[in-house]
Amino acid sequence: MTTALASVVASGTAGIAYASLYERNRWTLRRFDVPVLAPGSAPLRILHLSDLHMTAAQRSKQEWVAGLAALQPDLVVDTGDNLAGHDAVPGTLRALEPLLDLPGAFVLASNDYYAPRPKNPLKYFKRDHKRVHGDPLPWRDLRAGLTGRGWLDLTNRSGELVVRGQRISFAGVDDSHLRRDRYDLVAGRADAGADLRIGLAHSPEPRVLDRFAEDGYDLLLCGHTHGGQLRVPFYGALVTNCGIDRDRVRWLHRWAEPAPHRPAGTWLHISAGLGTSPYAPARFACPPEATLLTLTGRAPAPPTAGEPGADPAEGRLETGS
Repeated sequence: MTTALASVVASGTAGIAYASLYERNRWTLRRFDVPVLAPGSAPLRILHLSDLHMTAAQRSKQEWVAGLAALQPDLVVDTGDNLAGHDAVPGTLRALEPLLDLPGAFVLASNDYYAPRPKNPLKYFKRDHKRVHGDPLPWRDLRAGLTGRGWLDLTNRSGELVVRGQRISFAGVDDSHLRRDRYDLVAGRADAGADLRIGLAHSPEPRVLDRFAEDGYDLLLCGHTHGGQLRVPFYGALVTNCGIDRDRVRWLHRWAEPAPHRPAGTWLHISAGLGTSPYAPARFACPPEATLLTLTGRAPAPPTAGEPGADPAEGRLETGS
């Protein structure tokens, strides 16, 4: 083996070890401020969780998620893909247990319904590759554990919560990546009398995001993309695994500009997620994340696209072990 080839092999081995042994377990909290409330409103803090892909043995992840209760969020939102095994429901509920005492809302997604299975990674570069589902998972047990503690199931449903005196109107859809979404069941102008209007979708498919925006939702919360999972420095995500563009594959962006029926515009937050498939246990330049969104009062005249507040942000982050 030549010296050059040996160096390439060594670098590749080191990169794989870093991505699979270290970074995928580098639990990280990211923070964003989102100006969506009426001017002068008191801040409201939302903990956004997504894509836990939990297995029964992932005690480190379970303990870290449970510890997020110390942040004292006002609301918890879970945008699906919680499970990664038939025995994962108890561990998932154990991780969420301290958060279930708080107001919460969720939608389900493909990896709540079906077990993961090995895939050719090159399939992710094909938009219309054939999807083969794994065995059914006990998603009803997960749903019962969440709704039994008062969390709203927004899977093709709408709902409402009052959180710290703020009336929040919600709508959500089932996994649009699998085309299980039934937006017509929740369609119509969002409640103009609510203090805040939030839409939930696991996969950020533009056709669904556009309908939420047209109906006047202030904030959309999604997951699914894993932020690209394997990112190339100075280039970004190689794939998004959905219809969203690579530039908005993770974090906070404005999806639609202000309009009379959405005075804050429509903001979109895509969580980079906290897990991976057991068959692709690696992350690179994209650590597993939960997000604390601090919702603040918008300016009397909302910013336009080129003014502060209208551009994508990286947020503030904290890394745990």
